[in-house]
Amino acid sequence: MPPDRIELIEEGDRKVKVLDASALERFLAAPDPKSQQGLRDKAILELLFSTGLRVSELVGLDVKDINLKTREISVMGKGRKIRVVFVSDEAAEALDKYLGARQDEYKPLFIRYKGGHPIDPEGWDARLTVRSLDRLVKKYALIAGIAMDPTPHTLRHTFATELLRAGADIRSVQEMLGHKDISTTQIYTHITNPQLKEVHRKFHRGNKDAIGDR
Repeated sequence: MPPDRIELIEEGDRKVKVLDASALERFLAAPDPKSQQGLRDKAILELLFSTGLRVSELVGLDVKDINLKTREISVMGKGRKIRVVFVSDEAAEALDKYLGARQDEYKPLFIRYKGGHPIDPEGWDARLTVRSLDRLVKKYALIAGIAMDPTPHTLRHTFATELLRAGADIRSVQEMLGHKDISTTQIYTHITNPQLKEVHRKFHRGNKDAIGDR
């Protein structure tokens, strides 16, 4: 086909999928706390939402990387740059229960429970993969009745959006996400803008229903 006959489609703004409060609550509560696998999966979901980690960063964590006393994790991000992420109370509790139930000395933080016994005595071949986490998230989305088909990155998006909506400054969120460029973090302002519009409607003196006019 001649080049002048090819019609290029313009891409719109990057779409960001996030879980609302109700869906997030159901999602995080979906794993079965009575099984060892359920405890692991609960810890994974809580940690993804607590830290905004990329899925590759999360599966790369080892047990020694977790400090539940300080609630901090030093993680190696893109470009081999180390940053500190923070563990929420709920994520720390889930991690504590998961690690307390483990009866092994394997080094990786999140290990598989299917696929045969690990050969390496330190369990390096037991580490969960990125693909395993993708399947895990889809499994619990189905259990929680979430129709939007979330991925592990959806929890990263939800983490950033929640912080910005609560009033966190974008530079802090940029650092926690490990974004090199602030423009990457600014995709979330498309989601928070509706809230800013409501703030303007509520407080600007030029609006009839503003607080200052009452």
